[in-house]
Amino acid sequence: MTDDNCKCRFCGSRLETVFADLGSTPLSNSYVTRADIEAGRDRSYPLVVRVCEVCFLVQADEVVRHAEIFDADYTYFSSYSDSWVAHAGRYARAMTERYGLTSSSLVAEVASNDGYLLQHFHAAGVPVLGIEPTASTANAAIARGIPTRIEYFGNVFGRQLAEEGLQADLIAANNVLAHVPDILDFSAGFRELLKEDGVATFEFPHILNLIRDVQFDTIYHEHFSYLGLLTIERIFKRAGLRVFDVEELPTHGGSLRLFACRLEARHGETPAVEAMRAKEREAKLDSIGGYAGFPARIENCLASFRRFLTDVRAAGKTVAAYGAAAKGNTFFNVCGVTAADIPLIADRSHAKQGKFLPGSHIPIVSPESLIETRPDYVVIVPWNLASEVRSQLKVLEGSGTRFVTAIPETRVL
Repeated sequence: MTDDNCKCRFCGSRLETVFADLGSTPLSNSYVTRADIEAGRDRSYPLVVRVCEVCFLVQADEVVRHAEIFDADYTYFSSYSDSWVAHAGRYARAMTERYGLTSSSLVAEVASNDGYLLQHFHAAGVPVLGIEPTASTANAAIARGIPTRIEYFGNVFGRQLAEEGLQADLIAANNVLAHVPDILDFSAGFRELLKEDGVATFEFPHILNLIRDVQFDTIYHEHFSYLGLLTIERIFKRAGLRVFDVEELPTHGGSLRLFACRLEARHGETPAVEAMRAKEREAKLDSIGGYAGFPARIENCLASFRRFLTDVRAAGKTVAAYGAAAKGNTFFNVCGVTAADIPLIADRSHAKQGKFLPGSHIPIVSPESLIETRPDYVVIVPWNLASEVRSQLKVLEGSGTRFVTAIPETRVL
């Protein structure tokens, strides 16, 4: 562990407590070609997560540079998930109604990806601005008419946009807080970019659910932090922001949507905020005891899946997987799964098809190819989208294929 990794990336306290040590794994979105494998370019890095005993920020050791993870060839395109696009549409309609957004408003999104969310505001005549560091996804957004700046966001860039007259009435930040190594600088950028009474919403998987449901597969190098309300409020206060409302969402196995504003803004705090604080305190997220015992629960989850694979092999049955998601790369590599166990995985993303999962080297094929093989079992890697996947593969279920999820334990659906 380097000197930097010895200290909390928010409060600077020395990090003494390991929350989870997942060994050495590849970058979760670094899908590889056969040439990469043959040339030994499929690299792995230590994946260790610690919890600060002072501010209780759960954080991964930074062993890979931020820019190396979110590069020009980043392969996660939000629009390939129908349910996620539908979620974005519901958000756009709700926020437009709640805050009276019009053609004279501005909605910005930080980590806007391929325009999956801003397209809904754009279609309703509300001006939008995307901010996205990965050229592959940003260019897809630009191609669909979404103005997008290809930049990393932080305090300096937020101030620059404000000086250009681009302060926003609403800023969306979905599943990005966890992805930034300097979470304080990132948060401070929202204060700069918001109008005086503007609103920023932040969605992220809730650490409470990660612990309760053993969602260790959501741990990977590009997730620098694992978050809850109590810790976020400490960070936001120092950044000049405050949370005034919170909603619980079913996305990603259980997420929070925080509504934040400048410290001096006129938005009143709703009872939901104190209720969530109380819920987290009840789960002991404000003490080190709330984070204890997680490694043993991970091992129980892995053992359950290994037993499933052993039983399938003994019965002479076939198994495949669906959804070449980042969480699957964590799960398969920590579990020791290879192409000898699961010979193929299907994904709708053309950017992934023809490549291999990093580490496990399971080949990625189209959904049509998966359907042709008619496996006895299909492991749904993005377990949070199990209903959507089963709907997409109804033809398989009708022919006798059984679907499987592995978190928090292996279940045949």
